[in-house]
Amino acid sequence: MRVCFLFIFVFSIVIQGHAQDQKRARDYGIEIGVLQPGALNAITDVSGVQVGHTTLIEGEHIRTGVTAILAHDGNIFQEKVPAAIYIGNGFGKLAGYSQVKELGNIETPIVLTNTLNVATAIDALVGYSLALPGNENVRSVNAVVGETNDGYLNDIRGRHVDEKAVLDAILNANNGEVKEGNVGAGTGTICFGYKGGIGTASRVLPKKAGGYTLGVLVQSNFGGVLEINGVQVGKQLGRYSDSFKYEADGSCMMVVMTDAPLDSRNLERLAKRAMLGLAKTGGIASNGSGDYVIAVSTAESCRIPYRAEGNTKTHTTLRNEAMTPLFLATIEATEEAILNSLFAAKTMTGRNGHTIEALPKKQVLQMLKKEIENPE
Repeated sequence: MRVCFLFIFVFSIVIQGHAQDQKRARDYGIEIGVLQPGALNAITDVSGVQVGHTTLIEGEHIRTGVTAILAHDGNIFQEKVPAAIYIGNGFGKLAGYSQVKELGNIETPIVLTNTLNVATAIDALVGYSLALPGNENVRSVNAVVGETNDGYLNDIRGRHVDEKAVLDAILNANNGEVKEGNVGAGTGTICFGYKGGIGTASRVLPKKAGGYTLGVLVQSNFGGVLEINGVQVGKQLGRYSDSFKYEADGSCMMVVMTDAPLDSRNLERLAKRAMLGLAKTGGIASNGSGDYVIAVSTAESCRIPYRAEGNTKTHTTLRNEAMTPLFLATIEATEEAILNSLFAAKTMTGRNGHTIEALPKKQVLQMLKKEIENPE
């Protein structure tokens, strides 16, 4: 059977009101993959990880924001985390890549925003890091900032994200449920021609595979031909780039965090698998799409102190042979995070009266129900 999930279809719920719009893919019975999600089914299931948003919806033209992801609740500059960045398609403005590639670690929170506010976010991250107790003598900060272009719904040229908006996202970050859809850096984004946004999901490995937790957060703003659990939804809806009903170009930022003890080399291998999750939703990484994956290990044993005695460091990391379950977890969580960004998003009108409709969930659920009842 092409669709391998248990679909609990309750048709009467589909057409209900506002609360229904807040539901995620699993709330509709859509289960992605075979691994189990964490308690929150979010990147914050990884111990210590925090997420914060600043959402800017003002007047008729401002539809943008900031999302901050913190690997732990300490001084990240003083306790750096192993990291890697994989470029799926490089039409983007991700800041901080070269030092992460060279040194294999991240020393600031990760900030996501819109394309023309990357510089503002860098300034804010630098100021935030310099002001932390213990960083009084720091003279270099490698801020990591990702972006997608929300210029269809948002007055992006106005550059409405200021440093306060970035700092608020960082300072308000917490380890609880993560708001999704039209929030933070996903406020003005578009995915598969429908309203996109922020989405997240997680997976917990079986004990025999290490019992590690892995979480993904996405800022979805890209095109292709939407598929949900193998069902060609975009094709059936007649919404795909070849029809020129919407542009395929856009971007997707994907942040992967795990408590598995990994070095930067294996984190890069892990990051590559997130692109497979994007592909499973029908994403095509088009010419104008900036598709980046930032992967981080939060394991305390792997943290890199800013200052340390001696010239060597000894710690435990997973063998290559132990990576396969984490690869699968990354693929599944990325796919589900993207779908959650679509299911949580609502129709939005923004700049110059532009309107992007939310995913037509009633039609989509009917397609999925039909596939279950009439498998090929």
